[in-house]
Amino acid sequence: MSLGALSDTYAENSLGRTLENFLNTIESTIVFFGLMFSIGLATVQCLYRYIIVYLSDEPSSIIWLEELARFVFVWTSYLAISITIRNRESIRMGILVDALPERGQQIAAIASDILFLVFASYIGYLGTNQIQMLIRLPQIAQALQIPYFIPYLILPVGFGLIVLRLVQRLVTDIPLMSRTDVAIGAAIAFACLFPVQFYSDMEASKLLFIYFPLFLIMGVPIAVCLGLTSLVTVLGSDALPLQYVAQTAFTSIDSFPIMAIPFFITAGVLMGAGGLSKRLLDLADELVGSMYGGIALATISTCVFFGAISGSGPATVAAIGSLTIPAMIERGYDKYFSCAVVAAAGAIGVMIPPSNPFVVYGIAAQESIGRLFMGGIAPGLLTGFALMLYSYLYSRKKGWRGETQKFSFDRLGKAFWNAKWGLMVPVIILGGIYGGIMTPTESAAVAAVYGLVVGVWVYKEISLQGLVKAGIEAASTSGMIIMLIAMATIFGNLMAIEQIPDVIARAILSFSSNKIVILLLINVLLLLTGMFMEALAAIVILVPILLPIVVKLGVDPVHFGIIMVVNLAIGFVTPPIGVNLFVASSVAGVKLEPVAKVATPLIAVMLAVLLLITFVPAIPMFLAQK
Repeated sequence: MSLGALSDTYAENSLGRTLENFLNTIESTIVFFGLMFSIGLATVQCLYRYIIVYLSDEPSSIIWLEELARFVFVWTSYLAISITIRNRESIRMGILVDALPERGQQIAAIASDILFLVFASYIGYLGTNQIQMLIRLPQIAQALQIPYFIPYLILPVGFGLIVLRLVQRLVTDIPLMSRTDVAIGAAIAFACLFPVQFYSDMEASKLLFIYFPLFLIMGVPIAVCLGLTSLVTVLGSDALPLQYVAQTAFTSIDSFPIMAIPFFITAGVLMGAGGLSKRLLDLADELVGSMYGGIALATISTCVFFGAISGSGPATVAAIGSLTIPAMIERGYDKYFSCAVVAAAGAIGVMIPPSNPFVVYGIAAQESIGRLFMGGIAPGLLTGFALMLYSYLYSRKKGWRGETQKFSFDRLGKAFWNAKWGLMVPVIILGGIYGGIMTPTESAAVAAVYGLVVGVWVYKEISLQGLVKAGIEAASTSGMIIMLIAMATIFGNLMAIEQIPDVIARAILSFSSNKIVILLLINVLLLLTGMFMEALAAIVILVPILLPIVVKLGVDPVHFGIIMVVNLAIGFVTPPIGVNLFVASSVAGVKLEPVAKVATPLIAVMLAVLLLITFVPAIPMFLAQK
């Protein structure tokens, strides 16, 4: 029996089904309202600054709104992780594990869950110690004037709930496996952790390079790989105080800029569920639909438009592909080409602002998210144009024409009018940020509220049930991303203490001092990384290593961020990970391999754009000037 079916079997047979459903409802309700409440607080803060303060002669401080929003966000993020565990979702590098037979996958899953359980239990324990310390030595939150141990309660509460969900999953899975397989999985997990007690002042760098790749190839979620490796390293080397791990698990995400990630995800989910993708497709079809490869060109154009809302590659493929792939096949297009076009165009979703990878890079590199957003416009548009040119020439060769209806300004005007609410989103986001009106987080919150209003009251395609579903989906999607950032902060600090980035930088620069050669090598490294690792995980791991190198070469950190994101965006279309390929092929119900083969020329087109923006920095940096 596959792992995906295990929870279904449990749900059918468990006598505690009613209690479990009650817990699920409570958990989902808290997460949904926590996300919406934090979005509301950020929006009110923005409105306060431009409305209430303007009307008042003696405006009062509203710093407490930001602090409250941050604390609610931290609680919501960690509580949402239990939903991802319940749904068996994770950000992991599963290429080796997924290649195993079913029995091997189940054994690896047991080992991974036990390692996750140990990690979550230890963080919960350290969180309890942190609270006891804050009670003995009280600290007061600056704006809310509440004891700091109250927001820190999320560590034992959140990780305690994670432990509960992991135990529940193990209780579900173990009876459906042989005792031998369970014993093997437990033995593997024990063998990984048992030697830790024998380490005595071992070099932290050795522990980092032993345990991180070990956990990674085992298919452990990458956030847990980073956190558990950091925990083992601290225990084995005394490189940092143990309590630092718990403190950083909270303080690293107690950040207003990081809140932009779930807010942008929420905006994209709401606008997608609200029928925006169909209206954008209708507009693109009116603009280019009558040309050779018309529906393919319309698909790429719509992905560019939708990417300016969702900030996610897979979300763009799912929203647009479900509409266009069946339509392309129905009009005589090759089904594999149809999937490949959507998968490649969906990668533009992380280049065109808003982009979650740009937000994560901006936080990791301490660079302007607004400049990164503006710098992503040119690569996104260039990639879209290049893909359209290839699709046009390929379709012309195959004789695939669009609908030959006569062009009509009336139909075009109507399509523009119907899509007007969606077309306003990039204006709100970029105009707000680059105009100095809103911070990226505030613009993300306003975009989410805008998506809510449009989907519920304007298009009227989101019901109350659909709204709750969309909110929970956005929260659970961002939950593991936020935990990834928290654990990467601890991991990165350990690397900095051991001067690992400096050692790697010196090694690379000793190989060659030629800027072109180094940038080519880094591009190859990033492309290979994107083939095997999820983009956000790659960013938080590689930025501390690669950024010092390119800075020494005189590369603007914002320019490098654009290069990095475009590289990793191509990874969305390259096997074996190729998330966009998986989504597109699943929509069409076809095998992945032929889709990947047909996508090869499209990947080559994207690589040409990558080289252009790498070695002609004026192109991406034109709009990203300080």
